Amino acid sequence: MLTPLAERLRPKTLDEYIGQEHLVGKGAVLRRMIDSGEISSFILWGPPGVGKTTLAHIISVQLKAPFYTLSAIHSGVKEVREVIEKCKGNGIFRQSRPILFIDEIHRFNKSQQDSLLGAVEDGTVTLIGATTENPSFEVIRPLLSRCQVYVLKSLDVAHLQQLLDRALKSDKELQKRKVDVRETTALFRYAGGDARKLLNIIDLIANATPESEPLVIDDAVVTDRLQQNPMAYDKEGEMHYDIISAFIKSIRGSDPDGAVYWLARMVAGGEDPKFIARRLVISASEDIGLANPNALLIANAAFEAVQNIGWPEGRIALAEAAVYLACSPKSNSAYKAINDALACVEQTGNLPVPLHLRNAPTSLMKELGYGKGYLYAHDYDGNFVKQQYLPDELKNATIWKPQANAAEERHKERLRALWGDKYK
Repeated sequence: MLTPLAERLRPKTLDEYIGQEHLVGKGAVLRRMIDSGEISSFILWGPPGVGKTTLAHIISVQLKAPFYTLSAIHSGVKEVREVIEKCKGNGIFRQSRPILFIDEIHRFNKSQQDSLLGAVEDGTVTLIGATTENPSFEVIRPLLSRCQVYVLKSLDVAHLQQLLDRALKSDKELQKRKVDVRETTALFRYAGGDARKLLNIIDLIANATPESEPLVIDDAVVTDRLQQNPMAYDKEGEMHYDIISAFIKSIRGSDPDGAVYWLARMVAGGEDPKFIARRLVISASEDIGLANPNALLIANAAFEAVQNIGWPEGRIALAEAAVYLACSPKSNSAYKAINDALACVEQTGNLPVPLHLRNAPTSLMKELGYGKGYLYAHDYDGNFVKQQYLPDELKNATIWKPQANAAEERHKERLRALWGDKYK
């Protein structure tokens, strides 16, 4: 049986690797680490088919490091510990620290991830994880703190063209065929930035074309062949990202019909309900925010409901939350405030906490003035007294800016009554 084209064309060196120049291009962070011969543990986060597994293999070959791989689907704590023991056992003879590659690390539960901590921390293994989900949600904090996270991007049209050219020039099986590439628009559109999908489409066309006939690639052929293999929803590919984007934008745009429709597409396609629920929580915080704080409560309740009751009834809780969020007034003032605050921190650095705001648990701290002059708000009328809460360099800054909705107008009026002209 013929090996699939994607496997036949899998890159073996960084020079053959297509895309991710921001990580492995000249002078990029991963390239520098690889060239130095020393790498630290990291997690590769990106959509399917962009080269996460391939990159891990290339790194192990380049460093001449023992390479162990575990699948999050088929491996438990027992398998993790067995691999770690193997790494310890041949430590005397190895040239480089073993690499443990875990595909779909987001599917590892807490116990499985906990079992990795010691080996990663003491340098028994270098962990390379691969995930299509946000590691902040799916990887436990202690493990995440020991790993860098590198984001891989979908391949653009230039990358896909480069991959197509390489397939035609270097694959021995395709070289036996008379290949006529007339158009690539549909090919690249259906590939959706996924190298594996591009090569699989070429494979599909090649297998459906008799060897005695020319292998024609144009928009009509690609569309026709793919229609014979319909995919209602590819939860690992481009459609996954496109539909969740349409879902969130429908909520942001206050269109409950659009929100429920795209939700139905995801439910019918077998999307992970927790993924949908997490996006609802994000949307409630980012897009609705202080205009209706109940939205975050509803979104969190939907998340808990999905976890507690499962599928298929969980779809009802998701639909309720989606409609509620879409119908809610919108504000991104909190979202903008934290981004502005982070930008301020980056610009101003570690400004000292004013002395009156510091705790003074020891007599020495009291002698140094810690806590001196602090005014306890509850001792004053209305539980408020004017005093400085920002560092001296920022004492007159206004970071949170209320927006024009009923809830925030009330906050604004109260703050104006308390602080005067600061909140005009």
